[in-house]
Amino acid sequence: MIHNTRQEGSPGGPEMAVIRDLTIADVRRISGPGMRTFLAIADRWGLTAGERLNVLGKPGQSAYRRWATRVLSGAELTLPIDTLLRISAVLGVHQALRTIFARDDDGTRWLKSPNSGPLFGGQAPLALLTNATQDGILIVRRHLDAWRGGLFAAPVPGFDDLVSPIASDDLLFL
Repeated sequence: MIHNTRQEGSPGGPEMAVIRDLTIADVRRISGPGMRTFLAIADRWGLTAGERLNVLGKPGQSAYRRWATRVLSGAELTLPIDTLLRISAVLGVHQALRTIFARDDDGTRWLKSPNSGPLFGGQAPLALLTNATQDGILIVRRHLDAWRGGLFAAPVPGFDDLVSPIASDDLLFL
């Protein structure tokens, strides 16, 4: 369970997240599925080896290869908490893109396209995701969560040039 708490000695200071009640068994249980999902998303987004390492917090190349080999072979894996938090944020970005965009390719294109929004300063959102900080990933996730909630729903100049219009075969009725 994640709780927000104030750091000791800083009344009124910034809150920090503290994970309580998380056992090593919990970490082991979620590490494999989390890493498998991260690898699939990284493949879908076309992340380079260096970008993958940055997103995961700059583990050594040998550690990354060991994690990937273990998880793909079905072996047990226990990732560091920082890595799991980063993977969780990436999963949130991926889910938000799938909610906002009708096609996965359109979401990936948005992620890789220069963005003139104040958070991005002309860079592609992917540049923030791969800058090796948790903040970069969380900024993109919060932006997409706000957009998904309707806060950034105003038309963006040039946006229609980036995404394909929805066609009748995109509509599914159950």
